[in-house]
Amino acid sequence: MQRYLDGIRAEHAGVADGELAQYIPELASVDPSGFGLSLSSADGFIYESGDASVEFTIQSISKPLTYALALERIGVAAVDAKIGVEPSGEAFNEISVDHITKTPKNPMINAGAIAAVSLVPGASPDERFALIRDFYSAIVGHRLELDVDVYASEKAAGSRNRAIGYMLQSLGVLADDPDDVLDVYFRQCALRVTSTDLAKIGATLARGGVNPQTGRRVLSAAVVRRTLSVMVTCGMYDAAGDWVSAVGMPAKSGVGGGIVAVLPGQLGIGVYSPRLDDKGNSVRGVLLCRSLSEQLGLHFLTVARDSRSTLRAVHEPSRGIRVYETHGDLLFSGAEQVLRVADRDRDDFEVAILDVSRVDDIDDAARALLSGMSSALRSAGKVGYLVDPDGIVIRSEPDLQAVCFHTVDAAVDEARSWLDRNRRVSPH
Repeated sequence: MQRYLDGIRAEHAGVADGELAQYIPELASVDPSGFGLSLSSADGFIYESGDASVEFTIQSISKPLTYALALERIGVAAVDAKIGVEPSGEAFNEISVDHITKTPKNPMINAGAIAAVSLVPGASPDERFALIRDFYSAIVGHRLELDVDVYASEKAAGSRNRAIGYMLQSLGVLADDPDDVLDVYFRQCALRVTSTDLAKIGATLARGGVNPQTGRRVLSAAVVRRTLSVMVTCGMYDAAGDWVSAVGMPAKSGVGGGIVAVLPGQLGIGVYSPRLDDKGNSVRGVLLCRSLSEQLGLHFLTVARDSRSTLRAVHEPSRGIRVYETHGDLLFSGAEQVLRVADRDRDDFEVAILDVSRVDDIDDAARALLSGMSSALRSAGKVGYLVDPDGIVIRSEPDLQAVCFHTVDAAVDEARSWLDRNRRVSPH
């Protein structure tokens, strides 16, 4: 899995299209070559590739989080009275509202995000910002810090957002002083994150609001569902249609170069690359997410069957031999979990047997992961056998014929013979 992520990131590392965000001076001076990829499974296991520890500012990826916080604190009805949920078809910083409701069209554009900040309870700007930062930090699992230079740069260059704020006040959307609301908005956008932090945000949303690493529930499932729904339709601005059809995951981008993508129930993805396209989305980030979705079968309309896929049983027919039985539809996330469980257990066995005889269907991503299990075990001084009577894994991997069996009993017999020949037993 690590080799795969390193490889797919390397495929896009040479792309130099796009420009740094020029309208915020501090963002225009970042290293344009930065490129990080992180993936978090729904149980909190993290993979990292490239510049995954490089910090950048969260920018518009803050928008769905503050929207979710407002939903939690004051309820859906109160938020809906001030912010719509329809795609705008306009630039993210357009000075406009819905011509009928006179409210922002959705919370993922600047007008809606500024309105969302105003809906977070707080007696002062500092109190409101503290609540927002604490909430973001709980989703990520550690305290996020403010980039003071970016905050000052955004505030100095924020005339367009001020125009939006005063427009919203004139329409009755903002009840508080627009400058106070905007100060909090500029600060929330300037919080520092890494691509791994974004993956953790995605994993928390994928788990229905429970941070998989801390075990803490930070959002209700109903609010997560509402937030992800708006991310699907509005999260990538006026490129949302292309994103949904090609990538198929709820997502949000930021002009700092980040993208967070969520596969509900399964994983979160964080990408960082600061060169942007004309819609404000990371060029390499979009390409990378498209490749991940296509190659790993991550489109949310494809993976609905994956809930039927599971590790059916793990048992030890003899000392030093462990059998992993799978069943149902085995797609990427299921295969990754099986291999990770086997890797975790490998000090407890000498021979691992993977039984796919009860698998109904398997996709190319899962097949590729499983076909590498034998070589991975050999590199660790172990042996791996495959029970694949229908040839669903070895179909495209003829080299696996030598370690493939039609029944578990036959594989166990060969494993016992191998242990006898090598006079090796499990350490426990």
